[in-house]
Amino acid sequence: MYKLMIVDDSMIIRNKIARMVNGKYNVVGRAQNGFEAMSLCNQYMPDLVTLDLTMPKMGGLECIVNLVKIKPDIQILVVSALADKATGIKALELGANGFLTKPFTNNDLLESLHELMEDF
Repeated sequence: MYKLMIVDDSMIIRNKIARMVNGKYNVVGRAQNGFEAMSLCNQYMPDLVTLDLTMPKMGGLECIVNLVKIKPDIQILVVSALADKATGIKALELGANGFLTKPFTNNDLLESLHELMEDF
């Protein structure tokens, strides 16, 4: 079972994603900002990360760069309310592998995660 880390400043979103993937992915960490995400990534080496872009202390774009440095083959699904194309493209250029816009359904999330892990 793939190891998943959930990174979002909203506890509601972190819990929602964890419930949605229960039994399909092993949630190894939940972080509320980029600094926590880096620490958990070093500790658990997740295969996959769901990552919000707008967070305090360290935002998602900076976090992407750092996560890829820690684990170059990590799969990052940006899950954000920011639907602007330029930010999405920037996230992909920095190393993210996919983009899912909030709000999302269970199906949207599971399909996006599955697509990322198909080629892993």
